Amino acid sequence: MRAGHGSRMAQAGGGLALAFIAGFIALALAPLLRFGGEFSIDRQVLSTLRFTLYQASLSTLISLVFGAALALSLARRPNLPGRIWIIRLMAAPMGLPALAGAFGVLAVWGRQGWVNDILGASGTDLQFNVYGLSGILIAHSFFNIPLAARLFYASLERLPSQYWLMAAHLGLGRVSLLRFVEWPALRRALPGAGGLVFMLCATSFTLVLTLGGGPAATTLEVAIYQALKFDFEPVRAVFLVGLQMLLAGAVLAFLKLFGAAEEEKNESGLLRRFDGQSALARTWDFLVIAGLIAFCGAPFAAIATSGLVASYPHLVTDPLFWRALATSFMLGPIAAVTAVILAYGLAIAHYGSASRVWKGALEAAGSLILLTPPVVLATGWFLWLKGGSGYGPYVLVALINALMSLPFAFHVLQPAIRTHFERTGRLSESLGIKGFERLRIVDFAILKRPLTTAFFFALSLSLGDLGAVALFGGDNLVTLPWLIYARLGSYRTSDAAALTLLLTLICMIFAVLGTRDSGTREGSIR
Repeated sequence: MRAGHGSRMAQAGGGLALAFIAGFIALALAPLLRFGGEFSIDRQVLSTLRFTLYQASLSTLISLVFGAALALSLARRPNLPGRIWIIRLMAAPMGLPALAGAFGVLAVWGRQGWVNDILGASGTDLQFNVYGLSGILIAHSFFNIPLAARLFYASLERLPSQYWLMAAHLGLGRVSLLRFVEWPALRRALPGAGGLVFMLCATSFTLVLTLGGGPAATTLEVAIYQALKFDFEPVRAVFLVGLQMLLAGAVLAFLKLFGAAEEEKNESGLLRRFDGQSALARTWDFLVIAGLIAFCGAPFAAIATSGLVASYPHLVTDPLFWRALATSFMLGPIAAVTAVILAYGLAIAHYGSASRVWKGALEAAGSLILLTPPVVLATGWFLWLKGGSGYGPYVLVALINALMSLPFAFHVLQPAIRTHFERTGRLSESLGIKGFERLRIVDFAILKRPLTTAFFFALSLSLGDLGAVALFGGDNLVTLPWLIYARLGSYRTSDAAALTLLLTLICMIFAVLGTRDSGTREGSIR
């Protein structure tokens, strides 16, 4: 048995965390099973499934192609002025709430957005329609091109520096260099990046709900929400939940099989490239990088400009705003603390266990929410509560948000805990420091940084989430994302702009606090 934080206590804590997660999900699925087998696939379900797969496939293809082009251009320009800030800009969409991103896309590409203003000023009658497939693809590309680029870029940066020296000695041209050096690195990252982006697009809820524009552009998660919230057809909702879980399970199986390719390592740490010195290559790289800055920066600029000119005096006198703010800041910390506690218990038990089966169960528990997305859990508990009243929905939204944040928190804490106990475990045991005494004296001082990272990112994710509150939200339960969605639906765009800017600033501040001196590697979970 490895030296750990009190072996029996650690395994008991991991067991309690696993039992809580499994019990919460099982209870959510229990009312859904009552309706199983009573619904058959009709044309509308087939259309929803087809559109889910179609938009996810297109979004993934666009994200991978442009992400790879961006990664190649950035990797080829190690001395580019401001390169570090460009790489940080690539991380910005990951900390942006999906609803804020949708608002930014509407402000740029919408009916009264910047693109249509430019088209109108040019004298043309053309108008860009952001609702439907086009808007969904733009929004998914905004979030996922930077994600794919970071994954590809990390793979390229791991190539040994000798590869570039040898390529220069052999005089490899652009095509040969791509074929023999760069493509193998991209190919190693391709299954993981493609599977992750496809998973995010196939299970996208907020972006499709906001930009879908009608039944013709509806995914499985949105159809589940509509079946319960508007039509109250639990049988149809349960059938769609089954399809959603099958789809998520297939993608997770793909990621498990192909998502962890062995990477080359740049042992020297020094990277000097001899390619890309021609005027054509420089121009191409400039256009690609400038295009990313314009595409990803425009929604942020639109959020800022729209929010700054909004009517804040009207907003701060609205009691509903203060209720939404108070509710968000009540549920967010509860969700974040719960996610960190669960992740810590799973990670401690995972390190201290010698059983492969038990370690696999603990690791699977940390990612179980990917198989049962928040809208699925909310559906089951919605049926339990028959809509919900009192404090029940508040507790459920906080717990669902905690499980949504759990994969990130687990993947931040697991390597940190493994490294910490490998360094201090034997010494602590020899000194007789065990249990809560060890947690107070040794563990907390070393693990404070990853714990803080996990907490702030979980807090940012929880504050910006609409999926868990979508079914329970209303007059009784109002959060900032729900209020933004309601204001957009009632065409109160000035209020929505002010709320979006506020929510964006809050979430980005917490995301920055989470990454400050965290030592997390690029390309970590979204």
